[in-house]
Amino acid sequence: MVRTMSLLRAAMRTARMIRHTPRLSDGLVPDDAVLLDAPDARLGPALVAAADGAFGQVAALLATTRNSAEWETRDRYVLRLAAFARNRDAWLADWLRAAPRDADALLVKAQLAVDRAWESPARAERLRELGPLIDAAALAAPGDPVPWRLALDHARGTHASHSAFETLWEQALRRSPHHYGCHVAALKYLSAQWYGSHRECFAFAEDAALDALPGSLVRALPVRAAFAQLMTGQVATSVQADRVEAAADLAIELSADYAPGDPWPAEVRNLLAHVLVARGRWADALEQFRRIGPYATSFPWTAVTEDPLGQFLRVRDAVRIEVACGMPLRGVRRRPAGHYA
Repeated sequence: MVRTMSLLRAAMRTARMIRHTPRLSDGLVPDDAVLLDAPDARLGPALVAAADGAFGQVAALLATTRNSAEWETRDRYVLRLAAFARNRDAWLADWLRAAPRDADALLVKAQLAVDRAWESPARAERLRELGPLIDAAALAAPGDPVPWRLALDHARGTHASHSAFETLWEQALRRSPHHYGCHVAALKYLSAQWYGSHRECFAFAEDAALDALPGSLVRALPVRAAFAQLMTGQVATSVQADRVEAAADLAIELSADYAPGDPWPAEVRNLLAHVLVARGRWADALEQFRRIGPYATSFPWTAVTEDPLGQFLRVRDAVRIEVACGMPLRGVRRRPAGHYA
C-alpha cells in the first residue's frame, strides 16, 4: 500500500511537471541569451578598447566616476577592470607608464595586486607587502571610499585586529556613509568564516539595512548574512531561520524597486534567488529569475561550483519544475452557488 501511494505521488508529480512547466517559461529569457557578469553600456566599450591595448577609454570612464562621486559604480568598474587585467594587463602597464601618479590607474593597480595576492598560498605575507600600494591609491584621491573598501579587504586577509579594522571602517564611513562595497567588506570580516559570528554578522547587516535609504543595495546586506549562514550547512535554530526569512523578504522588497532586467541589482537578485531556493520558496525564486533577465552573476554560484553560468541555468530549470509540481493538475472548479456555497 505504501509503495502504491509512493508511485501514485511520483506519477502525479510527473504529470504536473509535464502539464505546467512549459508555460512557466514565460518571462524567462532563453538559456542562450543569459550572460555571465555582462558589463554595462559604459564599461563594455572601455573593456573592448583595453583588449586592443588602449587605456584611454578606461581612464576617461574612471575619471568621470571619481569627478561625479559615483562611488558605487566606480567600485564595480575597478573590480571588473582588475579582473580583466589578470590575464591582459598591457593596457594597465602602458597607463601607469604614461601617468604613474594617476589616482584611477593606481586604484586599479592596487586592486589587481590584492586580487593576485588573495590567490597565493602565502596570502597574508603577500598582502602585507601591498599596504603602501593601497595607501598611495587612497592619498591620490582623498575623498574616494573605494581605496578604503580595498583596505578593508586587505585587513581581513592580513588578520588585522578588530580595533585596526574599526579604524579603517571609520575612514571609509567619513567618505561615504552608505557605500555598499565597504559594507560588504565589513560584513565579510564580521562573518563566522573570518573574525566574527553569525550573530555579529546579522546584527551589523540588519542595523545597516535599517539606516539605508530606499533602493540602496545596503538593504540587501541581511540576505548576504543569510547566505553566509546557509553556506555553513549547519541546521539553523528557529531564531536564525526567522532572520533568514526576514532577510529574504527585505531583499524581495528591494528587488521590486528596480525594473525587471535591470543590470544594477543583478548580483543581489542572483543572491536572493539562491537563498530562496535554499529555503524552498520556489514561487518567489522563480519570480526573481524572471526579474534577473539575462544577467547571471558569478557570485553566489561560484560558492558551490566552478561553472557559475551552468549552475544558474540548472537551478533556474529546477525551480521551474518545482513550481510546476506544486500546481494543481487541473484547474480548480468553482463550487456551485447555493445554500451551502
